[in-house]
Formats: sequence, structure tokens, C-alpha cells
Amino acid sequence: MPESGVNATAAALLGLLHDGPMTGGQLMAEADRRLGAYWSMTRSQVYRELPALADMGYVRMGKPGPRSSQPYSITPSGRRAFSRWLNEEPAREAVRNPVVLRAAFGNLQTPNTLASAYAEAADYHSQALADLRETVKTMKRDGDTFTAAAQEFAIGYHKAVLAWLKTAPTK
Repeated sequence: MPESGVNATAAALLGLLHDGPMTGGQLMAEADRRLGAYWSMTRSQVYRELPALADMGYVRMGKPGPRSSQPYSITPSGRRAFSRWLNEEPAREAVRNPVVLRAAFGNLQTPNTLASAYAEAADYHSQALADLRETVKTMKRDGDTFTAAAQEFAIGYHKAVLAWLKTAPTK
């Protein structure tokens, strides 16, 4: 466990809670909006981390709202833990791309099957790239430069995948 006592998913939740109290569902929506282009979190991860963060004293649970929704807010010790996490050396990332994995086993597939997987991936990455470009324009217009800069990473990723797909072998 890092010195801060939190993993990257927990740190992302603490970072999002700097904007104010949120329920698990609101955190999921905000994580998807702000981080989803380059960092994934599942609902089960969020709902597993929130009670753990509460047990550590990093978040405080508010009064239950409609449909038993539970708002969480960051505590001063949570802010300190998040600050420590920001100052730790980042963990090394792992690239996990299912199309590239299929390409690694291309010799066990027909050229048509592989070409079809590439075409579907190209469609997805082209649409994601177009969507992200619009998102970044809006963020920059609204003065959200840091989130926009992080989204630029995702733009670069989609461009790189599209460039690779043009040269990926099918036979």
C-alpha cells in the first residue's frame, strides 16, 4: 500500500470529492465525465472504496437521501491523504487493448475475422476521438484547463490506435 494509504481508484474518488459532497451514483457520473476517457472505474469499485475510505476517516457519510442514496464528503484527513497521494511516484500503467490482444494471436484467426475486428475498432476510436475533441473545446471554453489537458491524453491515445490499425497485419 502506498504511503498515502489509498490506491488510485480511492484517490480519484477523493479528488472528485474536492468539488463537494456526492453520492456513489454522482461520483460514478462525474468520474465518467471527467476521467472516463483515460481512467475506468466500475460501480463495484466505487461502492467498495467508499466504505473503506469512511473507515479510514478520509470521507464522512451524510444523511441518507432519496432511495437511500448516501452522500459522502471528504474530511481534512482525506484531503491530506489525497495530497500525499499526489506527491507519491505514480504507479506504472498497464496497457490493455483487446484488439491488440487479438492481433497477437492473428495467426490463429482468418484474415476476415481480424479485418472485421480492426474495422469495428476503427469505428469506435474515430467516434471517441470526435466526441473528445468536442468535449475538450467545451472544457477549454469553460476554463477547465487541467481536465481538458487530461482529455488531450485520450485524444492522443485514440489517434495512436487509429494510426496502428492502418498498418496492423491481417495475414
